[in-house]
Amino acid sequence: MEKTKTRKALPTWFHYSLMCLPGYIWLFMFSIVPMVGIVMAFQNFNPSKGWFGSPWVGLENFEFLWTIPDAKRALWNTLVIAVSKVILNIIVPMTFALLLNEIKNMKFKKGVQTIVYLPHFISWVLLGNIITNMLGTKGILNYILGLFGAGPVMPMTEPSTFQGLLVGTDIWKEFGYGAVVYLAALTGIDLSLYEAAAIDGANRWQSTWHITLPGLVPTVVLLTTLAMGNVLNAGFDQVFNMYNQLVIETADIIDTYVYRLGIVKLQFSLSTAAGLFKSVVSFILVVTSYALAYKFADYTIF
Repeated sequence: MEKTKTRKALPTWFHYSLMCLPGYIWLFMFSIVPMVGIVMAFQNFNPSKGWFGSPWVGLENFEFLWTIPDAKRALWNTLVIAVSKVILNIIVPMTFALLLNEIKNMKFKKGVQTIVYLPHFISWVLLGNIITNMLGTKGILNYILGLFGAGPVMPMTEPSTFQGLLVGTDIWKEFGYGAVVYLAALTGIDLSLYEAAAIDGANRWQSTWHITLPGLVPTVVLLTTLAMGNVLNAGFDQVFNMYNQLVIETADIIDTYVYRLGIVKLQFSLSTAAGLFKSVVSFILVVTSYALAYKFADYTIF
């Protein structure tokens, strides 16, 4: 009787690597190969001479950036807008989650959660146009004001209020999505603590202050430390689709400034230098934020 030969199985790591191969190829082609273009930040780049034929200028592009008023203005606007978004996108979703958690009617609770959750899935290309039309000269806001005899307002062209408009619309878009994290954290709080507090005579506000808020502290610390990596990300999609020349003084951020330098004005070296500066600072902030998250919230990515 002939012995059947058993076929040796391939190792498990081979199947995993084969499954991830398309992702590796995509990452290499679109994330690793384009990084060669970083050399333009240290060159007086000439497209006809290419990356390796253009003359090297060292750090002159970075030094020149610090002498341009527009670059300093873009950096300041980025910090103001991004820091405001980071802070309020922690406070507002947490407050909303606390209020929503007090609702006992589950159908109404889920309905509200779904409604405020939906704007997260609308792109800024569409949402920016909707907001611009609503707040424009002939938009619904001025139509309502006209019914009461008030004069037209144009917040989309007012530099002093445009930053607040950017922050407010971003919070409106994202707070429902952010509240999901806090609602999940609320479910992890031991219900026996509330029962013990009720026996001791604590009211609703006292239970929230002494039980609910301390239970959310680890989540708040974690989200705050992770948000540090976005300090220089003020939201290119939003700003690009909403700003205009009348508000560029307070709306221009690093990303839009890089876009205008590189794509509109064809100053490739300066735009690459500005983008590289932002990337290096963001990388440092991301590393720092994960170190703080590990220290204070015991969070690790690997």
